[in-house]
Amino acid sequence: MDIHERLNNLMEERGWTEYKLSKACGLSESTIANIFRRGTMPSIATLATVCSGFGISLSQFFAEGNMVELNPELKELFENWVNLTAEQKAAVYTVIKAFNSKK
Repeated sequence: MDIHERLNNLMEERGWTEYKLSKACGLSESTIANIFRRGTMPSIATLATVCSGFGISLSQFFAEGNMVELNPELKELFENWVNLTAEQKAAVYTVIKAFNSKK
């Protein structure tokens, strides 16, 4: 995997500039510029900080294929889902399917 290409793809998907990324992850603009313009390979700690700015984990960054971002809304949904009984899960699934079929 090309780390620079992956970073560029994530920025492009979000419509972010290097400036926006630096603000989102709390790194200096010069640090971000070094990664992109000089081709500097970020350390694991820096990459983890950048991933945090994107709202993804390092494992999601390196995942091949479809990536699902676990934003706060999805995290809450999954946390609540775990506590449901099998019958409640079936009922929720039926409701979700009904909503999706009305598109």
